Amino acid sequence: MPRQPYLCGLDAAVDVVGGKWKALILWALADGGPHRFGELKRQVPGVSEKMLIQQLRELEADEVVHREVYHQVPPKVEYSLTELGRSLNQALAPLGAWGARHKSFIEATRAAAEAAGQPAR
Repeated sequence: MPRQPYLCGLDAAVDVVGGKWKALILWALADGGPHRFGELKRQVPGVSEKMLIQQLRELEADEVVHREVYHQVPPKVEYSLTELGRSLNQALAPLGAWGARHKSFIEATRAAAEAAGQPAR
């Protein structure tokens, strides 16, 4: 089945960064230097190795992340942002700022919902 065209730019952007982990991975790579897998795993607490590998592969397929393999013993692999990835991080910065401004409110609202017996999100 052929892929449906995107409805708008937001649709395309969310397709690239969708899910819990991709934006956090991009944030971890934002300092510009290459990162090894173990570094990323430490910088994105809670992500499983399997999920981190999957998300990195998807970001690499979307040409947002570059994967550099060094053929040496022991093997070495580094991840960094591409130009596209850096521009995506710039676009996500206002969203991160919004979250930082409203984090306390969001946490309180979620805690109140859980205390009222509503399902956690």
